[in-house]
Amino acid sequence: MAIVPRILVFAGSVRSGAFSGKTADAAQKELALQGAEVTRISLGDYPLPIVDEDLQKEKGIPENAMKLGWLIGTHDGVLIATPEYNGSLPPLLKNAIDWVSLARHDGARSFRPLAGKVAGLCSSSKGHFAGIRCINHLRAVLVRCQVEVVTPECSVPEGGNAFDEDGNFRDERLRQSMERLCRTLIETSRMQSVRIEA
Repeated sequence: MAIVPRILVFAGSVRSGAFSGKTADAAQKELALQGAEVTRISLGDYPLPIVDEDLQKEKGIPENAMKLGWLIGTHDGVLIATPEYNGSLPPLLKNAIDWVSLARHDGARSFRPLAGKVAGLCSSSKGHFAGIRCINHLRAVLVRCQVEVVTPECSVPEGGNAFDEDGNFRDERLRQSMERLCRTLIETSRMQSVRIEA
């Protein structure tokens, strides 16, 4: 019997009403509709200092980075919905990825939560370009961290008008784009799972 893939979903912004948060909500619904077991988190629940090698040398990887790493590690796949800041990644998201990427072990146990993990990407913006510059940067960063990023993606333009009162996409093409992304993420996560057992 095929495993039910576990997918972790989060947005790259914690701002109230953020388009990336609404996009993550839409992804969460679509993934669940397609049969995945979905965990939705906020990066705001895992506050982290700015990456600092002196701090790491003195105190090790911050506890919240390890907690986030374990969440990623114990899921088959990850879906990230990012906003675009100055044409690139928001600092909250980049800092979280950077800290988690530094994990190499947890006690005596080898621990590299990003290596081999499957990810799907969404982006959003208030303008017409839908965060496409940012999503390309995010893809490059994750690939550098040895993450397997699926090809389909969902980029949401004009985020202020993209969602109806129920949080669904108004545009059928966006709905189809999210459906395709989630289907590919589920299938790839099922086939290539490197899930860590906690």
